[in-house]
Amino acid sequence: MHQRSPSGGRKITLRRGGHDVFLSTAHSDHDPVVFLKGAGIYDAARVLDRPQWVEWRDGVAYDFRAF
Repeated sequence: MHQRSPSGGRKITLRRGGHDVFLSTAHSDHDPVVFLKGAGIYDAARVLDRPQWVEWRDGVAYDFRAF
């Protein structure tokens, strides 16, 4: 997930076939789970802390606050 935006939330992209695909913007821990399930990753809640699945960029994991 990308860095926090000024208004809050983090962009979520999915790397598939060597390309990043924008999924949506997450505003809570629940959002990435829903977006990843929509992309076919059904055990998404279990992968958020696994760096081989989720890369938290430019900031602390699980931080969706506005700055």
